Amino acid sequence: MKRLALALALSILPLVFALSKPPEPQGRPRTVRPREETTAIPVGEEEVVKTDIDLVVLDALIVQKKTGRVVGDLRREDFQLTEDGVAQQITNFSQNSLPLSVMLLIDRGGCLDPFGENVRRAAGDAVARLKPSDEVAVMAYHDSAELVQGFTRDRREVADALDRVPGHDEQANHCLEKAFYEAARYMVRAGNPVGRRVIVVITGVTSNFDCVGAPSVGEAKREVYESGSVVCGIIPRTAGQRMESSVMRGMTGIAGAVGVPTIRVNDLADETGGEVLDDKPEQLDRTFDTLFEHLRTRYQLAFVPTNRKHDGTVRKLRLKLTPVAEKSRGKLAVKTRRSYVAPKG
Repeated sequence: MKRLALALALSILPLVFALSKPPEPQGRPRTVRPREETTAIPVGEEEVVKTDIDLVVLDALIVQKKTGRVVGDLRREDFQLTEDGVAQQITNFSQNSLPLSVMLLIDRGGCLDPFGENVRRAAGDAVARLKPSDEVAVMAYHDSAELVQGFTRDRREVADALDRVPGHDEQANHCLEKAFYEAARYMVRAGNPVGRRVIVVITGVTSNFDCVGAPSVGEAKREVYESGSVVCGIIPRTAGQRMESSVMRGMTGIAGAVGVPTIRVNDLADETGGEVLDDKPEQLDRTFDTLFEHLRTRYQLAFVPTNRKHDGTVRKLRLKLTPVAEKSRGKLAVKTRRSYVAPKG
């Protein structure tokens, strides 16, 4: 294992030094799909989700900070919402009322294979337990991204797709920005327009550099935020996986400090209100169950902003629980999106 870590570090260090200068603009044109009221999304510190209508929709997971237990018995009056510090009225409130559109995004590159038989079986069993109205798609990635199965409600088709996932290629990279870019674009084209969109990445490595020839990290994040998808991660935890992931976190941390573009699954999850869960491969049954239970118990809230200007500005959101709601339940953590862009024009 020590030799593996050393080999990984030595192979990545030249890339860090080569990329330590700010990258030159790629000059690659970006194709914009037709949308109603399309709005530019700033990249960088103000990475946000956009909306094209006055009704702003939030998807929120509430858990106890001490135990991590999901809190599923809250009411509309238990929530307080502000936009840019101004209180907002929650006009719509529900739980588990909309179907899920779940994209399984499976890593096929790197030194170790995160999609062994135990993981494959756990994913298939979890999908089989989804509601009939939920739809599932499967995409695999390394240097490129490949749609293995488009959205379907047929669980047999999903099971067949999991068996058809391309083999592991240890010579290939973990091009996360390519994977999320393509997954988000597909979500917009094919996802249930009235459902909740979720990208579940199954990988052993949660951070990486900008891959050569792929969409930039900024473009990938923008696609994810514009798609309205919640990003979640399932990490099969092994000693080798921990070592490989640790090396990548260290290298991307150094690179990020000198301005090299990097991408982290955890950051995407935080920005979109998702979560990253890990466990031993043979125990991932319960991990998948936990993830889908959390998706099922998320609250859907909507409001019409008091600021009715269509000025394309970034609006900061804060959703919290009332003191009364927390009094009997202890300190609660709220996982939801943090901002949006107002329509323009």
